[in-house]
Amino acid sequence: MTSTVQMPLWALLLLLAFAGVTFASHFLFPSVRWFFRRRLERAVAQLNKKLTRPIEPFKLARRQDMIQRLLYDPDVTEAIVDYARKHNVREDVAFEKARRYAREIVPSFSAFAYFSFGIRLANWLAGTLYTVRRGSMNMAVLDDIAPDATVVFIMNHRSNMDYVLVTTLASQASALSYAVGEWARVWPLSRLIKSMGAYFIRRRSRGGLYRAVLGRYVQMATAGGVTQAIFPEGGLSVDGLTKPPKLGLLSYVVNGWKPGARDVVFVPVAINYDRVLEDRVLSEAGRRGDRRFRARMSVIAGFIARMMWFRLRGKFERFGLAAVVFAEPVALSSYGPEPDLEALGTDLMTRIDAAMPLLFVPLLARVMLRADAPIPEADLIEAVRMMGQAASGDVPMVDDEALPGAVVRAQRQLSRRGLITQGEGGWRANPGETLLLQFYANSIAHFYPSDAAPAKEISATAGS
Repeated sequence: MTSTVQMPLWALLLLLAFAGVTFASHFLFPSVRWFFRRRLERAVAQLNKKLTRPIEPFKLARRQDMIQRLLYDPDVTEAIVDYARKHNVREDVAFEKARRYAREIVPSFSAFAYFSFGIRLANWLAGTLYTVRRGSMNMAVLDDIAPDATVVFIMNHRSNMDYVLVTTLASQASALSYAVGEWARVWPLSRLIKSMGAYFIRRRSRGGLYRAVLGRYVQMATAGGVTQAIFPEGGLSVDGLTKPPKLGLLSYVVNGWKPGARDVVFVPVAINYDRVLEDRVLSEAGRRGDRRFRARMSVIAGFIARMMWFRLRGKFERFGLAAVVFAEPVALSSYGPEPDLEALGTDLMTRIDAAMPLLFVPLLARVMLRADAPIPEADLIEAVRMMGQAASGDVPMVDDEALPGAVVRAQRQLSRRGLITQGEGGWRANPGETLLLQFYANSIAHFYPSDAAPAKEISATAGS
């Protein structure tokens, strides 16, 4: 027992390293994790005092614990057994497949990353690129919702900036949890997005096991009071028109709700822009009839570099208005004990259309597309005024004093990009840019029922 043992120096160092790792994993790391977790819990408690809708414990649960809870849920377990039987594989193989789905879906929310980094970045980005206009009743809409209800924002999808805008506007209320598609599953973007509380979905997956795992996660989050945001159109609009809802995610929310349980309140959100960053990529995809957005990284990097160069030289101009309006919310319980999913989806999209901001770039684009002859500059303001007054519904317009300036800014926006040109007799639409002008005009086409259908036809045929 007291004899001397000789060993190479490398072996001694390796032994000490293993001993150090063992000590750290069993004694040091748990203590450190406990220390930081306690500090985080105190910080979240202070943060919740400032939020109108505090962050629920479900959102703060450890990711691994949530994955385990999801995998051993009775509905998921049943789906695992069904998958094993249908595909003639062992149940442990099916279980591992479900585990991969769960790890892909479940986020790793960090309140620090969301409020210290994410919100600041979103505020800076939105304020740099746009003049952000908020609906006058946005905060009142949220304040009037019962504090124990789960809030689900239902939004039209115009741009990837939608995530940024709604995040900034809802930051005083709570932390949003988004469903994002495959485009965001690229490292390191995927780690950042998961830390912000977003969860990935496979839009083209139709497997029963995947749907069971995704559906139960959405239902657990809803029952846990997590504030969520859903784009029911299922993707970006390629022609500017608001599309009928795809009811996949919405069906999980509705099917998981039971009368007497925590109520779910849907907040319709209408978003519109004077300029959509991806407008050419989207309109070209619409012209081709596919959804392959061929935006090369070199093009994106070049765009960012130009914006930074203009900003450094003091010549950068914002891309006009970005407007977000919260429409009147609707409680799921108001649809009765067995809500009609299709009626709910239609009602929510109708509310979004009714609240759509009537911006001046879309109005001017519509005026130019319908002009039979060049419009003198002196007549532009009156033409836009008449187009705004012809819109159906209760759509607010700026007052007479602000109208001329708004029209001039819209005209400068379109002319700078070459969408309209000035020649003999006045302004006219650039024939080579009809597709893009229609993209913007379509965002308000539903306010003009008499020609909404022709607008859809133009967007499908323009540029072909």
